[in-house]
Amino acid sequence: MNRMQGNIMDIPNRRIYFGELEWEANTITGIRALSDIANSAAPYICPGFVDAHVHIESSMLVPSSFARIAVIHGTIATVSDPHEIANVCGEEGVSYMIENGSQQPFKFHFGVPSCVPATTFETAGAVIDAEGVNRLLGRPDIYYLSEMMNFPGVLHQDPEVMAKLAAAAAHGKPVDGHAPGLRGDAARQYIAAGITTDHECFTYEEALEKLQLGMKILIREGSAARNFEALIPLLEHYPGQMMFCTDDKHPDSLVAGYIDQLCARAVEHEIDVFNVLQAACINPVEHYRLPVGQLREGDRADFIVLEDLLHFKVRETWIEGLQVAANGKTLLKHKAVQPINRFHSRKIPADVFRLTPEQLRKPAIGALDGQLITEKIIHQEPVDPITSGLLPCFVVNRYQDAPPAGCLIANFGLREGAIASSVAHDSHNVIVVGTDESSIALAVNLIMEAGGGISCVNSNEAALLPLPVAGLMSAADGFAVAEDYTRIDRMAKALGSPLSAPFMTLSFMALLVIPHLKLSDRGLFDGDSFTFI
Repeated sequence: MNRMQGNIMDIPNRRIYFGELEWEANTITGIRALSDIANSAAPYICPGFVDAHVHIESSMLVPSSFARIAVIHGTIATVSDPHEIANVCGEEGVSYMIENGSQQPFKFHFGVPSCVPATTFETAGAVIDAEGVNRLLGRPDIYYLSEMMNFPGVLHQDPEVMAKLAAAAAHGKPVDGHAPGLRGDAARQYIAAGITTDHECFTYEEALEKLQLGMKILIREGSAARNFEALIPLLEHYPGQMMFCTDDKHPDSLVAGYIDQLCARAVEHEIDVFNVLQAACINPVEHYRLPVGQLREGDRADFIVLEDLLHFKVRETWIEGLQVAANGKTLLKHKAVQPINRFHSRKIPADVFRLTPEQLRKPAIGALDGQLITEKIIHQEPVDPITSGLLPCFVVNRYQDAPPAGCLIANFGLREGAIASSVAHDSHNVIVVGTDESSIALAVNLIMEAGGGISCVNSNEAALLPLPVAGLMSAADGFAVAEDYTRIDRMAKALGSPLSAPFMTLSFMALLVIPHLKLSDRGLFDGDSFTFI
């Protein structure tokens, strides 16, 4: 029998009292009150944090490495969409994530990607059709149908889309949404199709409307996309319908903090601490029916120990009665990684990275810091990249020989060199932005030679962070990857980029399902009309 004393956080009953927690093996056997009030000198015993929507791949870490860092910050479970690796490796990629995650006691809960490929306007490495979705939903280690990005398909009742939604209903598993900016009758129709969440709300008004229609709304704060400031006031009024998520988080920011940071910020905004913890600990478990303990007798012994309810500094993290982190140090060991990939490597000549007169006449993509949406910029010729702020951007097909697609892009701010990445949502072709053809070619070819990675080139140096697992994730220790990423991120910013996360922002410039203007390997794409321009 194990025992621990502290201030017990009884979130459902909105009560804090000094007590003793008892557990044997992986189960809580008793919670005994020693006083009706909290002891100011004692720590707080709380259910563990849950990230309600995250793509583990965006951390550039495999699940077993991700877990080692997450537990330091008190996160014990995730609702994970393996959409990124599925677009590269299909069903094999989904199985890979589940199997790799099972090497650690951390509680990963994977869904079935609903949109592989995300659109028909790009080249992906795999297809998961309605039959494949139904097959995967039948697995007991699959918990939900992940974000239905094809909201036009829902609204127009596309047979393939509707078959996927029907499969989720037949298996009794929830469906995640992805409908940025969808309002009014269109939002009602989307929700009526059985879609229960959305993490893509841009504004307070959009989120409020969807909450009133019965949706669960996720407050997202990742490395590139953030809606915390816009949505956090709603948590005070809809504590039963909101959750915290990161969606996409790079390794350096994961080391710095996780859901614990969002809890601290919410309290700073004077949100009631019980509402904060309900969103961080309880709502995801109940909505997705996760096998995660909620600090009750008979539950699994999943809990964290916090120093206070202001900064949410985590002293200890316990999963299934096993201590997995203490005082900022992980107790989980690094696991060996066997990569899988789908990558057609070849050397790309510099002269293909020259925009044609026709491409120079097209609108430019306006990247926005902290946002997935972009602006459509109408510009005048001729274009001088130094004075205009418009730079060449290309997407190179990673799966087969094909000429790159190109356009102009604003707000990356590079004064020299180039940055490139094989993380390019959602099909993960190679995307690059740079000031000149030779730098662009060098940045791309570093990635081609490695079978995936992120690269940065300046007049003196060419740096690469290899990502051999599906061209998305590293096989190395997570803390070492975070250090390597910090160095290459700093190098990119030294080229002049004002973006807070230039590589993360770059990776979303190919995400066609987010308006207004994006670039796929097949051409410049208008996300409003869903057509090439």
